[in-house]
Amino acid sequence: MYEIAWPPVTATEIPAETTAPSPAPSPLGTAASAARIGALVRDARRHRGLTQQQLAERLATSQSAVARIEQGGQNLTLELLGRLSEALDSELISVGPAGPTHLRVTGGTPLRGSVTVKSSKNAAVALLCAALLNRGRTTLRNVARIVEVDRILDVLRSIGVSATWDGAGRDLTLVVPDELDLAGIDADAARRTRSIIMFLGPLLHRARTFRLPYAGGCDLGTRTVEPHMIALRPFGLDVEAHAGEYHATVDPRATERRTIVLTERGDTVTENALLAAARTEGTTVIRNASSNYMVQDLCLYLQLLGVGVEGLGTTTLTVTGRAVLDADVDYTISEDPVEAMSLLTAGIVTNSELTVRRAPVEFLEIELAVLAEMGLRFERSPEYLADNGHTRLADVTIHPSQLKAPIDKIHPMPFPGLNIDNLPFFAVIAASATGSTLIHDWVYDNRAIHLSDLTRLGADVRLMDPHRVLVTGPTRWRSAEVVCPPALRPAVCILLAMLASRGTSVLRNVDIIARGYEHLYERLVEMGASIEVFSD
Repeated sequence: MYEIAWPPVTATEIPAETTAPSPAPSPLGTAASAARIGALVRDARRHRGLTQQQLAERLATSQSAVARIEQGGQNLTLELLGRLSEALDSELISVGPAGPTHLRVTGGTPLRGSVTVKSSKNAAVALLCAALLNRGRTTLRNVARIVEVDRILDVLRSIGVSATWDGAGRDLTLVVPDELDLAGIDADAARRTRSIIMFLGPLLHRARTFRLPYAGGCDLGTRTVEPHMIALRPFGLDVEAHAGEYHATVDPRATERRTIVLTERGDTVTENALLAAARTEGTTVIRNASSNYMVQDLCLYLQLLGVGVEGLGTTTLTVTGRAVLDADVDYTISEDPVEAMSLLTAGIVTNSELTVRRAPVEFLEIELAVLAEMGLRFERSPEYLADNGHTRLADVTIHPSQLKAPIDKIHPMPFPGLNIDNLPFFAVIAASATGSTLIHDWVYDNRAIHLSDLTRLGADVRLMDPHRVLVTGPTRWRSAEVVCPPALRPAVCILLAMLASRGTSVLRNVDIIARGYEHLYERLVEMGASIEVFSD
């Protein structure tokens, strides 16, 4: 029996409501807060091995009342939360500031069963920004409930956008007002995410002048925003940096056709160009465009709005824009290939037989080819379409395998190459293989340095320079206490290595993992991992 301890939700974490909530807010905060606490109750109940009816009996209430609590549709009082905490033997809420969250991981045990890939974080944040283009109602289905999404929602709400979750907390409806309150923007939330830079493309259609706080995000070294400026200047946008803010001015340029050559085939750069082109009349040709998964989701959404987008999946996009976009649209976000790779890696390094369901294989084909070269035994189910009607999915079942180092170095490339966000997982996989693997992370300055933390768990990882590591295996993984690196994917790599390490490890300050993963620890526990979440 594996248990998981739940971190408290503090009263200070519950945000003020700025839109009409649905369902009605509880005495303890917003509908979003009730949904979050409901999810904690649901998962704590499951990990205690209780049915809804059994929990209802402990609470002296009905099964339907428990169902409403777990769906975020029940008013939550401190008295009710106290009873829930006692019934579940888990402190669900505490008053006062919360300390950092840590993980206690007892590793060395194979995982088992199956796990379903959740929706794409990167597509979600792009679509949230894109909703600013639409005068109608946008409903996004299957939205990842992660910190990065919450930060963008905080920013959107602060400028007047109505953002309402459905009763199950999975679908999100956005309505943009005629006038945005750009002066009221939540600067703190904006500075904590690099995704905020994708507000530039939509906002240049909403105001002649505006200010946008500097972007933040993971600590991955210097990343210039100049490619964004190059992409957006043809639309009349000029940006200057002043004391933590971008000062933007817009001088619209009338032309029937424009061609933009991106100097960097970046995902967010391409998305910004698409967002600018969508409401610019005439034709925009974007060359050297990214064709990655989140860009394809954005293109599909824009097509629903009535924007002409040709070249989906290629490096040349032709956009026929419209000055006014006013449509009520529903769009279901596709599955996340990086999460799929994370889950595959968890099974590989723990020498497990595991099925990863609804994997977007269209965006994992190079990764799977490299793994096959390394000796991984796996099967793919027949392909089927995602709910967006476009993305190709399959179920991938992996088996315990004797891995060997690949002959060539492993390095990322723009899609359809190996995904830059999937590259760190090959460091953990290479540490489990026989031989030496050179991993070249040419995009980011600091991420290779973070991967050297695997040495704390017994891996032979030699830093060749800020962009290259040499990993030699196989590793006799050992338990250790490690402070989480300040970058999302390397942080998850450390966690996955701990699953492979005999004994009990501690991973400290893991809040960054919530930026990009929904209920990752709980789902690993469901597959047989022993993980306890605790706070100081």
